[in-house]
Amino acid sequence: MKIDTIRIGTRKSALAVAQTQLVADALIKVTPGLTVQLTKRQTEGDRILNKPLLEFGGKGVFVTEFEDALLRGEIDLAVHSAKDLPMDLKEGLGIVAVPAREDPRDVLITLKGSDLNKREEIVIGTSSLRRRIQIEEIGSTLWKEIPVRCENLRGNVQTRLKRLADGDFDGIILAAAGLNRLNIQSDPAFDYHYFDCETMIPAGGQGILAVEGRIGMENWPEIWPIENKEARLCLTLERKILKLLNAGCHEPVGIYSRIEEGQFEVFGIRSRDSQIKRIHLKGKTEELDSLAEEAAKRL
Repeated sequence: MKIDTIRIGTRKSALAVAQTQLVADALIKVTPGLTVQLTKRQTEGDRILNKPLLEFGGKGVFVTEFEDALLRGEIDLAVHSAKDLPMDLKEGLGIVAVPAREDPRDVLITLKGSDLNKREEIVIGTSSLRRRIQIEEIGSTLWKEIPVRCENLRGNVQTRLKRLADGDFDGIILAAAGLNRLNIQSDPAFDYHYFDCETMIPAGGQGILAVEGRIGMENWPEIWPIENKEARLCLTLERKILKLLNAGCHEPVGIYSRIEEGQFEVFGIRSRDSQIKRIHLKGKTEELDSLAEEAAKRL
């Protein structure tokens, strides 16, 4: 069956629209003549910005309304940042496409020329428990043992950068992928410090877009060409580890994997009962399930 039009659901934020447009452009590129319509919605997670996500539903607050729309047939696809996607999708839905991964790193952003080594305390804006435990741990090496305190920061990328510019924080931590997709990775008002993925372990799925749809749509000839095998494997492994850990946004967990010469390399961090555990494992891609189980066991 030939598809003439595909309707894609997206949040209204500039980043969400930019990410969805990347998928739309990829679909049009592989299927000339295809019409792609973006359906923009504001989710509960976008409406409530004065509370941490863990206080009112976790990651699902960005996804539920799109899943309902998919099941009602109001949209054909929904594009999510994979790190925001809950472990369990609604029955009948699945991740039907995974495009190539963007830069998975975290970025510390400070005002241009600011010398944080002269502060008695450094205040970092982040809503992520994962980022919080890691920046507090590595901050002493960055700023000569000056104590680091994190304060909650939510809102879209532009809102967070404005609050940094307004002096609400000494620094904020954002995902490199979002900065790249918005093409604001080199604003002259700021300095950018990119952490490698071994030092600041990303969230599971960070830098990956998950295209959600009704099960079976992954076989649509208009969709499957945008699939990236390596990104799919890494996302599958990272999500499997998180599922085995029963980890949502309520506890600090970071999982990152990459593939080199047919072999996974996996980094993980978890904080529980005031104890921080880190892992670094390697395994063959065909051993994905056993590698996930070993990673979860060690964490």
